[in-house]
Amino acid sequence: MTAQPSGAGSSPRREPPLLVGTPDFKAEAHARYAELRARGPIHRIRRPDGFRGWMVVGYDLAREALTHPKLGKDPEPAAERLRAAGYHILFPGTGFGGNMLTSDPPEHGRLRRLAASAFTPRRTEAMAPRITEIATGLLDAVAPLGEADMVESYTGPLPMAVICELLGIAEEHRADVRRLTRTALRDPSDEQREGLRGLNALLGEILRERRLRPGPDLLSGLIAVHDEQDGRLSEEELLGTAVLLVVAGHETTVNLLGNAVLALLDHPEQARLLRERPELLPGAVEELLRFDAPVETTPSRFATEEIVLGGQVIPRGGAVTVALTSAGRDAGVEEGGDPDVLDVTRRSPRHLAFGHGIHHCLGAPLGRLEGLIALRVLLERFPDLRWADPGTAPQWIPDGITRGPVSLPVRFTPEEGGRQR
Repeated sequence: MTAQPSGAGSSPRREPPLLVGTPDFKAEAHARYAELRARGPIHRIRRPDGFRGWMVVGYDLAREALTHPKLGKDPEPAAERLRAAGYHILFPGTGFGGNMLTSDPPEHGRLRRLAASAFTPRRTEAMAPRITEIATGLLDAVAPLGEADMVESYTGPLPMAVICELLGIAEEHRADVRRLTRTALRDPSDEQREGLRGLNALLGEILRERRLRPGPDLLSGLIAVHDEQDGRLSEEELLGTAVLLVVAGHETTVNLLGNAVLALLDHPEQARLLRERPELLPGAVEELLRFDAPVETTPSRFATEEIVLGGQVIPRGGAVTVALTSAGRDAGVEEGGDPDVLDVTRRSPRHLAFGHGIHHCLGAPLGRLEGLIALRVLLERFPDLRWADPGTAPQWIPDGITRGPVSLPVRFTPEEGGRQR
């Protein structure tokens, strides 16, 4: 039951906000979201840390919310409530505020343009040989073993290696970047804030290194823009953009790959079809994104004035999140299709896994390419890839906005002496 717009007559009883974002909710996400969609496309929600707002679960309303002119990314309309709930990450001075993700036009466009040149389709496609080389090397390391945790050995380190090479982050820093990123993306807590502070400090150190020894990488390019002192990039925006590129540039793809491998392990007939017909892989990547989006819910948007969204009255400062995982299962498929069924032959599957509107993921072309290459190499290399223990349910990331498996223990026929020729 949803509230009616102001002036629309008598309103129904106001229901209490629904608890979302718990480990149990995230472990059963698709079933929980299906229940919510059956009740309506938007709901008042609360999180375990006490944060309250509205969540959009329907596809059509999600597209509307992601482009609504009165839903901005600037958190100031809700500043007091957000800080009380521990959401300091959104604000300037944290090392994460002051980037394109937390900005509205015109600042958003200015910051996005500074990084966009590194993610054009042409430059992305030029990275294909190197991505293939990284993927092959990672599988070389586990091939003789006959078993592995795919998250630890493949779906995690591959995107980290790619984004670090693109940004110019030395290999010695990558393990710390990965650890701190995962902590910084958790729900607000002392541990999360400590992780963010650690990530800020590490990225600040890396920026100082790149300033002393610049190269043909993205961070060196951003430093050059800042050092021109023409007002296009402040010191805080330089750090905030670096943090965002590291976090968003690999974490989304880590979970894209993890969710895709998990889905194919659970649907071996679909994996077999992709081995037999590799030309299906580009479309399969889109279907896998629809089936299980790597970002479960978007960061909040905040109403700049009172609005009505899906029949719900959102006051000024009200926080709205979009459940991208839910939208993919509500996107609609061709006549007779079932959105809860994985079908790698599906034509033009609709999803919002990379967002929509001006905040559509800048690295989407790179994420798609990594997904295509990583799956192709894995499926070719290990034709009998299977769960190590088919009876064990996967463990999902227990909190935060991302969705992906914590581990993927698998088995396959070991290769004597490494790669088979």
